[in-house]
Amino acid sequence: MNATSIPIQRGSSWSGIAWKATLILIPFVTAGLLLWLRHVEVRALAQRSVSSYGTVPHFQLVNQEGQPFDSAQLAGKIWIADFVYTTCPGPCPMISTRMSELQKPLEQTDVHLVSFSVDPERDTPEVLRGYAEKLRAEPKRWDFLTGPKSAIYDLSHNGFKLAISDGNGEAGIPVHSTRMVLVDRHGEIRGYYEATEADAVTKLLADTSHLLREQPK
Repeated sequence: MNATSIPIQRGSSWSGIAWKATLILIPFVTAGLLLWLRHVEVRALAQRSVSSYGTVPHFQLVNQEGQPFDSAQLAGKIWIADFVYTTCPGPCPMISTRMSELQKPLEQTDVHLVSFSVDPERDTPEVLRGYAEKLRAEPKRWDFLTGPKSAIYDLSHNGFKLAISDGNGEAGIPVHSTRMVLVDRHGEIRGYYEATEADAVTKLLADTSHLLREQPK
């Protein structure tokens, strides 16, 4: 009886190992499939035309390294902007995560990312640097900007045509747009993308790919 029980135990052991291996592989296979599907959708959407919504005005602020940042540094580049703040209890973490997701698929391009703080009094360069590190922001590819509150609010409202409030209302916190903005090499706004929507990154990547073909480096 002992001799006949050994093969049964070994078979059961191998089945258990195979089952565990399958459970471990499922997330990786699923992630790979989702990335492939996004790539396919991006290629399909990239064939559509991209509109124009006006020009971003000149601005001078300070980045997370405490260095002056002039919009002239973005001249000739395609770039993507958002407005957030580091202590945001609402959608900012999602917006910043969406921006972070853009880094890998755009790593072989010269597309730049720019995040403007709508709470510049608290978001000093040092605070923004820590925020950037948590997001694993690529140095010299993604800038986090702070500066005079009036300049940032004017830029959001009059430059990017985005809604913004300084938080003087009942909530006592800044209220800002959750849209990401695509800007072309001529400083023209070419698209708005609601960061809270599931397909925001896919649509943004598609239009960015379109611009990269329309306006090669």
